[in-house]
Amino acid sequence: MHIPFYKYQGTGNDFILVDHREGALGAYTAQLVQKLCHRRLGIGADGLLLLQNAPGYDFEVIYHNADGSQGMCGNGSRCAVHFAARLGMITKAAHFLAADGPHHAQIKDDLIHLKLNDVPRVQTLEEDYWVNTGSPHYVKLVNDLEGLDVHKAGQEIRHSAPFQKEGINVNFVRLEGESKLSMRTYERGVEGETLSCGTGATAAALVAATKGHKSPITIHTQGGTLRVSFTQDNLRFQDICLIGPTRQVFQGKVDVRCLAPLH
Repeated sequence: MHIPFYKYQGTGNDFILVDHREGALGAYTAQLVQKLCHRRLGIGADGLLLLQNAPGYDFEVIYHNADGSQGMCGNGSRCAVHFAARLGMITKAAHFLAADGPHHAQIKDDLIHLKLNDVPRVQTLEEDYWVNTGSPHYVKLVNDLEGLDVHKAGQEIRHSAPFQKEGINVNFVRLEGESKLSMRTYERGVEGETLSCGTGATAAALVAATKGHKSPITIHTQGGTLRVSFTQDNLRFQDICLIGPTRQVFQGKVDVRCLAPLH
């Protein structure tokens, strides 16, 4: 069974996108997602995105992490908007459904502007922070990003109580001057460092706002630059927008019957 797919990246976060409006993957399993996302035995990606029809919306995004688990992905959703435009489902604006509910997005000057849900507050965890921007994020402020072992430090936090059961994305953030910050991320579901994370960049920006940084905030990731704009009303953040580029890397067809078994 040959499945057409498109490979996208959004500031280094890479994804497999499939037009699933007619059920291209059929009754797929988490194991198939794992095979497709495997970087040596499959296509290779941080996650798989399926676009399908949804009554009352332009489309629905079904996102799977590389391990097959489902969730909300900011950079993935931005790529999905670009993909939907390529398929002719939208032109410059989209109203779509994701795992955390409805979203609006716009394509402006080759950038995808994705509106995220309001965030009631940024929660303090002793010296660190927890914030849900569609996916749960742990934010730790650090001085040395370059010398940090992100995989080791991120894995320790991700598997610590109370996060061991559900897992959590871990963002290591260095605040820079003039509403700028740098970030590296350990993502649950990938179980390793990714070059970027959209909802993580948003979480980091909101934490920076509690430290006096003003909207919009520029976030430098390993894979590129994102911007996050917002309004703040006391502890609540509203009108949150994740802004950044997306790129189609290549397209092809994959015969899922030929994918090697995982051990």
